[in-house]
Amino acid sequence: MVEVDTGSPTSSPTVTVADVRSTSPAVRALLAVVIVTFAAFWTWALFFASKEALNKIEDRAWAERAEQICQAANEDRLVLADFRVITEGGAELIIERAAIVDESTDILRAMLDDLVAVPPADPKGREIVPQWESEYRTYLDDRYRYADELRRTGENLPFYETGDAIPISERLETFAGDNEMPACAPPRDLTR
Repeated sequence: MVEVDTGSPTSSPTVTVADVRSTSPAVRALLAVVIVTFAAFWTWALFFASKEALNKIEDRAWAERAEQICQAANEDRLVLADFRVITEGGAELIIERAAIVDESTDILRAMLDDLVAVPPADPKGREIVPQWESEYRTYLDDRYRYADELRRTGENLPFYETGDAIPISERLETFAGDNEMPACAPPRDLTR
């Protein structure tokens, strides 16, 4: 038996190689189970799990039509872009910004109305597009509320949107991305 000197001058238990070997089979078995489980999970995740996006609808014609509508709306909104620095103006500039937010949100509302005027042809699309529409309308209400706050205060306030753990704009953007219609993602134009 080999004794391991811990180098401590006080009396402490002496650990021997035999002690370590006696517990090794249980530790080794536990470690082997953890490694095999970890490897099995990643093998499944990388090679066997579905790669299909959860929000993807089957009606690709609807998604293509939606992308065209959203792209046209984005071009309309781009005309409204105001690149003045807010800190260079006073309350009157903030009130102008509120009017631009309202006008751009009106464009988004018309875009959404056009999108949902024709429902998707597939069952999954008919189920989840109304949910996406509802969340998008909540996002639009948030934008209108923000414009009202700008007008009321005359201050450059931060934009707050509805959302629980995940902001509503991220959920809307995920749906748009999953359906290959990136132009339909909500704009990020209300940042400071």
